[in-house]
Amino acid sequence: MIATYPFSAIVGLDDLKLALVLNAVSPRVGGVLVRGEKGTAKSTIVRALAAQLPSVDVVAGCRFACDPRAADPQCPDGPHDPGEQRHRRPAALVELPVGASEDRLVGSLDVERALTEGVKAFEPGLLAAAHRGVLYVDEVNLLHDHLVDLLLDAAALGTCYVEREGVSVRHAARFLLVGTMNPEEGELRPQLLDRFGLTVEVKASRDPEERAEVVRRRLAYDAAPEEFVARWTREEVALGERIARARALLGSVKLPDARLRQIAGVCAGFEVDGLRADLVTAHAAMAHAAWHGRDAVTGEDVGVACRLSLPHRRRRDPFDAPGLDEALLQDLLERHRGDDDPDPGGGGPDSQPGREEGGDPGDTGHNSQLDQEGGDPGGTGRNSQVDQGTGESGHNSQLDRREGGAGQAGPGGTGRNSQADQGEGGPGGPGGAVAGVAVPYRVPVLKVPGLGAGASGRRSRARTPQGRGTGARAPEGKVRDLHVTATLLAAAPYQTERGRSGPGLLLRDGDLREVVREGRESNLVLFVVDASGSMAARRRMTAVKTAVLSLLLDAYQRRDKVGLVTFRGSTAEVALPPTSSVEAGAARLRQLPTGGRTPLAAGLIRAAEVLRVERMRDPDRRPLVVVVTDGRATAAGDVDRAAGLLKGVACVVVDCESGPVRLGLAVRLAARLGAEVVPLDDLGDVVREYRKAG
Repeated sequence: MIATYPFSAIVGLDDLKLALVLNAVSPRVGGVLVRGEKGTAKSTIVRALAAQLPSVDVVAGCRFACDPRAADPQCPDGPHDPGEQRHRRPAALVELPVGASEDRLVGSLDVERALTEGVKAFEPGLLAAAHRGVLYVDEVNLLHDHLVDLLLDAAALGTCYVEREGVSVRHAARFLLVGTMNPEEGELRPQLLDRFGLTVEVKASRDPEERAEVVRRRLAYDAAPEEFVARWTREEVALGERIARARALLGSVKLPDARLRQIAGVCAGFEVDGLRADLVTAHAAMAHAAWHGRDAVTGEDVGVACRLSLPHRRRRDPFDAPGLDEALLQDLLERHRGDDDPDPGGGGPDSQPGREEGGDPGDTGHNSQLDQEGGDPGGTGRNSQVDQGTGESGHNSQLDRREGGAGQAGPGGTGRNSQADQGEGGPGGPGGAVAGVAVPYRVPVLKVPGLGAGASGRRSRARTPQGRGTGARAPEGKVRDLHVTATLLAAAPYQTERGRSGPGLLLRDGDLREVVREGRESNLVLFVVDASGSMAARRRMTAVKTAVLSLLLDAYQRRDKVGLVTFRGSTAEVALPPTSSVEAGAARLRQLPTGGRTPLAAGLIRAAEVLRVERMRDPDRRPLVVVVTDGRATAAGDVDRAAGLLKGVACVVVDCESGPVRLGLAVRLAARLGAEVVPLDDLGDVVREYRKAG
């Protein structure tokens, strides 16, 4: 077995090291969500920390890792006698795969024993295996939402409740929860973000020396893992001992009332929802104090905790990346410091975690290295700020909320310079005018007709592995979701003739039945947006962008893939290839220039090409094409022929035509596509289910 890469040997990533250590000291902090681009050692550092957690004593033979000194009285394998045999083992590292089922996560009826012995027995899941260890979820943003809900509930309560298939079980499930994700592959819902205690944004360092040190150490580890690990033994032992000392001290750490009011004031100042942020920040501050050997929380502890617990909880638009306004944080910390506070550490502009006089060499604050004592020449910590690299300023590019939305347009927007009233003679070149956007609104629920079989989501009806059971059927191949009742009913009439003479049930392959489930699937929503001069006329483009942004928000909430095709001038282009990162679509939309002629046929042809390629990549995901246009076609191209390329594809036409005299061109286009027409002005008024014409 290859030795785990040492935690102390990881270069930089100070915020991430600190967040993981605080959770190791106090599991009540609630876990860590690690956001970052690919190739930033997210998985490596999680596995490295698990190897440094103190070993645990467990009751021998207990599948739920009960502590012999305080055994769970309701343990399904109990009750345990205080004198039972025990053994010591390393803290568990359990990895939850993205494709895991609910049964695999929480446990279920032991079907084999139920059918062969006729007894009800519980088969524990991954939550039981992770008790008193680490539960690691890579690509947590791709995990099904109902599974995320289950594991976050268990992490918050410290208990897993299972009520299914006649089994009622409760067992302890206290673990360090770590989720990693690449934001480019899609965001977590705000409700789920809030359930993670801390969040850290990681980016690869841009310092050549630090990058070189990372590569140097990795090459040394790959060449001789055992030798490399041995060189870091002293630092690893010191880290493990320090975590153990901090855990022992945590119970005696006091949270003064002045510090509690400071935490409450900061959370209120950032307008976070609910009180979970206050609780998490308090636990993180106490863990940070214990980590530094203090028996009372200071202002510095509060400042560090706020920087890790609040970025993903601030009130924001769904398309904004998590982040924190550092100036506002410093102002709130100072404002709520309290006159009797002898320690202004967390509130002053010059205070940074880890800079106190005589600080411990193991400090993992923003400007210190966890492994300084062991010598980390590459650890400059330059990528450690939680809110770096967002590309945003102020309050992270909140959507302009002024009436009409012609102000701030997000990245690339021109605010008051948007020329929304230019007609066919408007700018047609690459530097066309850029209209702003207003506040997005609720839009109709557009659904693809029929019953699909794509990835789970929240849009169209589909047969999915997760969902409500609608019946049973004979399996086509291996049984993956056994329908126990239907199987028993199928086998029961034949027990006598099969010669059953003892307990249990005699089964044949033909008796097996699997559950038929119906849920919701996500779709590929391809927006085909007319950005020509006719759309810019009469200040319509702001309304059009806002409508498309509202539809993008709906796609974000329903876990769809999205793509964006725009057409203007003489050509059409793929502004955003199909992706799960709806945020990227919103950014491209805000930058979308307008002007020039209307190559409608080119837009439809390009959309058909995108669907053809995507169908080869993901054949089960059904597309929904949303054409946003006034229907005019002032550039060369056969619209009828182009529309024929989309035959059989579910389409919706958002009619952007306005004015007292209307030509009905968008209605005619919808007839060619076999699509429903939704007037732009009515888009936010009703919620209807899309039905394909004919």
